[in-house]
Amino acid sequence: MEKKRMLIAFAHPDDESFGLGGLISKYVAAGVEVYYVCSTNGDVGTIPEAMQGKYGSIAELRLSELDCASAKLGFTEVIKVGYKDSGMMGSETSKDPSCSWYIWENSPKVMIDMMVHEIRRIKPQVVITFNKYGAYGHPDHIAIQRATTEAFALASDANYLPDDLPAYAPQKLYYTNIPKSTIQIGIFLMRLRGQNPRAVGTNKDIDIVAILENSEPSHTKVNIAKYLQAWQDANACHASQGGGRNGFLPLWLRKMLSGKQALTRIYPKPTKYKIDEHDLFQNVTL
Repeated sequence: MEKKRMLIAFAHPDDESFGLGGLISKYVAAGVEVYYVCSTNGDVGTIPEAMQGKYGSIAELRLSELDCASAKLGFTEVIKVGYKDSGMMGSETSKDPSCSWYIWENSPKVMIDMMVHEIRRIKPQVVITFNKYGAYGHPDHIAIQRATTEAFALASDANYLPDDLPAYAPQKLYYTNIPKSTIQIGIFLMRLRGQNPRAVGTNKDIDIVAILENSEPSHTKVNIAKYLQAWQDANACHASQGGGRNGFLPLWLRKMLSGKQALTRIYPKPTKYKIDEHDLFQNVTL
């Protein structure tokens, strides 16, 4: 029987662990081959002062953290594309010709063809990427999301020939998702503590209200409660980005709050905006 294969396309070293660590661990444990396309090297990420100077560059540090997390998650393969990190939208770093946002804005076919190649080479039945807003509006997230969505459709077109690999049609496309109710609770708690939900994070450049305004419906919820510790272990690898800091919550409470992973199913297109599946490989033909 053909093996189950999943391809995840994100932008930075840490996106895989912070976003889907529990889900990845669950499917790897079930024997699924899980592949990760990481489009940038994360070199614009903010690094704590205590960690500076321990590596030759920020990129080297971030990629070493990815190697640590990948070993814990059990990826079949990690594809490090190597584009420069763009930084946030409108920043000077987003205008660098080597960064993924500049490449997407000026030569989108480069990124689309890269993703078509990986889809045809890996032959995943299931593909996952960011939602249209790129989770929180990060240009690198939006670039890989758009390239992956375009490639998902083009990979099955025998007339589209970016390389010599035969056409292949993946069966399901998902976007990452945080349920609206979860975001609303987060905003309420921030305001209760006197925090501004429109200026969150180390650099105060993440807008939680905008995340809520751009949220998309959930169609899938996968139970990952048994894999929260594995998720935490992978998160901890990304210490430079704050990984491992949520371990103070007891496991039983973490299971209650984040024991299920929600996703938006883009293809096959849902007929109703409701939860209609609990397994990404439901209705997949092997």
